[in-house]
Amino acid sequence: MGYEPGSTDCRLLIDAKHHLEEALLTLYAMPHTDHIQRQLKAVYRQLEGMHDLKRAGGSQVSLQSADWYSESTKS
Repeated sequence: MGYEPGSTDCRLLIDAKHHLEEALLTLYAMPHTDHIQRQLKAVYRQLEGMHDLKRAGGSQVSLQSADWYSESTKS
């Protein structure tokens, strides 16, 4: 049985991370792509951070709006 996300936000994040994983697997076979792999890994970590935020905040956090981050992170 596959992983079933708890929300649309989680599904979108999981899908995005999966596609990055596929791109990384493809790039591993190509020479001179180290810099691209590092960039994609950085994006993956950012998506994972967003996913962690969503999991911690549950329904109180919506990544669908432009203002998705919590009030405590605003400066």
